[in-house]
Amino acid sequence: MSGGELLVLLVIALLALGAHRLPEAGRTVGKGLRDVQRALNEARRSMQEEAGEPPAPPRPNRLID
Repeated sequence: MSGGELLVLLVIALLALGAHRLPEAGRTVGKGLRDVQRALNEARRSMQEEAGEPPAPPRPNRLID
């Protein structure tokens, strides 16, 4: 996604939600994405354990870097 597309999406979100609700919506979306990622990692780990594969080393969190 290019910078222009991101800017258009942010302007639409600002108009739709208003300035006071936009940060709350961002936090909610971020929390939802983290929960989905956590569930996918847990499912992948359990499938590897059932297959008898050694667990993969943990990957660094790219959001913090």
